[in-house]
Amino acid sequence: MLSRPRPTIAQAARVVATLSLGFAVAVASSVTAFAQGVPVIRDAEIEALVRDYARPIFRAAGLANDGIDIVLVNDSSFNAFVTGRRMFINTGALMMAETPNEIIGVIAHEAGHLAGGHQQKLRDQLERAKTMAVIATLLGAGAIVAGATTNSRGLAGAGMGVAAGGGEMAQRSILAYQRTEEITADRSAITYLNATGQSGMGMLKTFARFQTALSLSGAQIDPYRISHPMPQERIANLQVLVKQSPNVDKLDPPALQQRHDMIRVKIAVYMGGQAAAARLMQKMRGSLAAQYGDAQSTYLYGNLPAALVKTNALIKAQPKNAYFQELRGDILMKANKPGEAADAYAKAVSLDPARSGLLPVSLGQALMAVGTPDSLKKAVVQINNGLGRDKENSEGYRYLAQAYGELGDIPGAELATAEGHFYSGNYKDAKIFAMRAQQRMKHGEPRWIRAQDIINYKSSGKI
Repeated sequence: MLSRPRPTIAQAARVVATLSLGFAVAVASSVTAFAQGVPVIRDAEIEALVRDYARPIFRAAGLANDGIDIVLVNDSSFNAFVTGRRMFINTGALMMAETPNEIIGVIAHEAGHLAGGHQQKLRDQLERAKTMAVIATLLGAGAIVAGATTNSRGLAGAGMGVAAGGGEMAQRSILAYQRTEEITADRSAITYLNATGQSGMGMLKTFARFQTALSLSGAQIDPYRISHPMPQERIANLQVLVKQSPNVDKLDPPALQQRHDMIRVKIAVYMGGQAAAARLMQKMRGSLAAQYGDAQSTYLYGNLPAALVKTNALIKAQPKNAYFQELRGDILMKANKPGEAADAYAKAVSLDPARSGLLPVSLGQALMAVGTPDSLKKAVVQINNGLGRDKENSEGYRYLAQAYGELGDIPGAELATAEGHFYSGNYKDAKIFAMRAQQRMKHGEPRWIRAQDIINYKSSGKI
């Protein structure tokens, strides 16, 4: 009989860490440097939908004016966390969540951490725990010394026990504190959901998913050695609150559900591969989302003429959908038809209700591929428009530098390169290119001043 090996404590801890919602305390040279360690992905459609999910929750949590950014992480696990003023959501969570309400519950939980100032409180708690551990170590060291000077083995042994116990006590104190904050964030999430007229059933479904995965893993976990309450405990804590709410049976609007299905299938196609996409599309058979997934899969893995036919059918069904036009532009670019692609991207930009900075950059790339002096000038305008809306798009600066270079604007190209390095967290190269750009610029002009800002920048080392 074959059997799976019993999970170790470390493996069990990883199961809980993977199936968790929480917050992180991170210290890096910059926000972008921290992001370099995270597999971040960008997509105008997915970002717009997630921001629509978050907007009423942030308003209810008093975070509407706090400039909270939502970052998509290319990870297949169901997870989300916050650090600084950024909320990170895994693509795995978006793809696994069957309804918008499940993801909205996740966002509400993370908003609870932000509104409660849990990150700073955890830093304070860590400092207190560190002090506890140091005191215990000093007491233990004193007992060891006393034991040695009095030739008392028992006293020396007790000193070692005090030192070891102090570290254990500090660790348990931190974990207990984090579990308390998780429970607080869960309850805050229900408050925000009630305030926005939404059900908490999505949260219960999420925790039930965690509980099932934990059971299937066979992991034996000490509940006092983890940073999150056990899923069953979280369900028990929330069940009464959720079921007492007048919104308990409220469903997501059909249009929102359709958008959610579309981004799920998009993630499956691009991140999960053909098999995962096919399985999901089978469940959505006959829907517009399934047709969207089929068009994207055909573009990515099949033939371009067929993908274009399928995308044109989508556009006929929803003429004002910016992201169908974006897909059409992608197909035409791959087919080496940059002029037609530019027309499709231009329509996407004009239809985009979220005014994403990514779409004008795509339009700029298509105009660059057209390759005429006039199209290059238009490319510079479009890419600058996109970067004006999304200044941290470091990839966009690479295309801007190329466009400036092809137009013969070398200082503009070097400054754009400096900006790209700057927003990637590579400050050394950013300063080098900024200095090179300045040498070809008139002292005091706007671009010279921006280059000087980069040269003078000093990283705080904080997020």
